[in-house]
Amino acid sequence: MLEGKDLIVATKPFGKENRFLSWYYFLSTLFLLVGLLLIAGIAPWLMVRIAASIAAGFVFIRLFVIYHDYQHKSILQKSIIAKFVMYIYGLYSLAPASIWKRSHDYHHKHNSKLFSASIGSFPIMTKQKFLNSTPRDRREYLMSRHPITILLGFFSMFLVGMCVNSFRSNPRKHFDSLIAIVLHVGVAALIVIYGGWLTWFLVWFLPFLIAFAIGAYLFYAQHNFPTVKFKDNTQWAYETAALESSSYMKMKAFMRWSTANIGYHHVHHLNSRIPFYRLPEAMAQLPELQHPKTTSFKLKDVIACFKLKLWDPELQKMIGLEGLNLA
Repeated sequence: MLEGKDLIVATKPFGKENRFLSWYYFLSTLFLLVGLLLIAGIAPWLMVRIAASIAAGFVFIRLFVIYHDYQHKSILQKSIIAKFVMYIYGLYSLAPASIWKRSHDYHHKHNSKLFSASIGSFPIMTKQKFLNSTPRDRREYLMSRHPITILLGFFSMFLVGMCVNSFRSNPRKHFDSLIAIVLHVGVAALIVIYGGWLTWFLVWFLPFLIAFAIGAYLFYAQHNFPTVKFKDNTQWAYETAALESSSYMKMKAFMRWSTANIGYHHVHHLNSRIPFYRLPEAMAQLPELQHPKTTSFKLKDVIACFKLKLWDPELQKMIGLEGLNLA
């Protein structure tokens, strides 16, 4: 069985894209999203518009993962057209390239590393640190991981977290975050003016709400599940973090398509240069990747993930708040 760097090396053959497939999946997804949004905006039947709006939310997720792959340099590199379209999409999706790439690259390099894993990810407190924190710090920490915060990822994670906060922290470096905010508000206002509130809700608000709620939960559950492991800096290793701290999310075919295979998250974290359409192939051909830690969208698994609040170094597992003396 391959371990450590040998396992990472074994994944490298899968990191070669098929250029035709990359363009096909990217353009077909883009055109499908645009088509669904047009139907949601102008179709004469309300139920068709609602169905198209909901469907657009799921296609939005797929296109976001493709954008995420592009930022990992796994697809469509050295293409001026792709660079331009991906830049525009980053603004549209409230994940402009400057902040998304910086924070997400940091996440990959520090995934599950205690005390430095919260940039580009959900914060993790140890049991002792939480008990030693002020009531205000406890509330802020718990709110950042609350189901409502994740459900409203459109606002909490993207509009505020990705754009507003990044621009406030460094306006010069993250000027594209301001552009994303202005475009987002401006386009929304134009839709209301020329199409009305219903069109705004179906073409703009609902697809964003659906996509970012599911996306935020994916990002949470893929690194916050009952058997996850966290390590301090001295014990942490990249390959073990990929396999022990990144889940394989079991999904039906529709969700695998909608999420562009991001559920193969342990494979993705082991080698982020593998295009999304080759992740299943890598898992199928490498025995070391075929027994991952799992979670799913089943209600019991969702509840189990949301119950996790703190890392207990003594028990070596995530725990809830039950039994803690919070006085």
